[in-house]
Amino acid sequence: MIIKCITIDDEPLALKQISGFVEKTPYFELVASCKSAFEAMDVLSKEKVDLMFVDIQMPDLTGIDFVKSLNNEQRIIFTTAYQEYALEGFKVNALDYILKPFGYDEFLKAANKALSHFDLLKKATVQNDSKDDYLFVKSEYKIKRINLNDIQYIEGLREYVKIVLKDEEPVLSLMSLKSLEEKLPQQRFMRVHRSFIVNLDEVQTIERSRIIFGKAYIPVSEQYKDKFHDFLEKKFL
Repeated sequence: MIIKCITIDDEPLALKQISGFVEKTPYFELVASCKSAFEAMDVLSKEKVDLMFVDIQMPDLTGIDFVKSLNNEQRIIFTTAYQEYALEGFKVNALDYILKPFGYDEFLKAANKALSHFDLLKKATVQNDSKDDYLFVKSEYKIKRINLNDIQYIEGLREYVKIVLKDEEPVLSLMSLKSLEEKLPQQRFMRVHRSFIVNLDEVQTIERSRIIFGKAYIPVSEQYKDKFHDFLEKKFL
């Protein structure tokens, strides 16, 4: 497992030290070293980051305020010279904090804690993936079981969704596309348009930013194009 990290500290020597510790740790990959929270924001807009080492006392925007502004996709380990800030760190769901000055042994304790967290997260995801192979939906006063493998794509139709299946008639259900999207495993299903979610395993042909399912042409909108292209890039030979 490789955990993608960024380091954030306004003190050049401290930033160099912790960045060096990250690079020294086999299961970490240093994505960027940032001298401010604003530099880190720019990195996060372009790169996938799993873990951030964040100094708390920084000018303009403190580490605590910076973390509060995020969407919680990344996990945090705070670095600080002030022990009294530890409680604030845990209030924003930080994995750990390291008290300055610290050596590699103290850094490694926090790093191993992060590794254990991501290991547990990965195991939980695998367990969920093995179980999440069907859904029950309400349709025409009945409750129908839908096997996820049978879904080609899903279309949002105002208050309804239309679930298009490979070998059966489409199923209409009274719900929003967003609520259904939240229940689908993200590694198998992707929103490609305001009105469409596709089963990535069923994507066979793409033509001019459209995914072709038989006679149906599903558009890939600008909003979702980069994410869909990332998926394609990973599958290209």
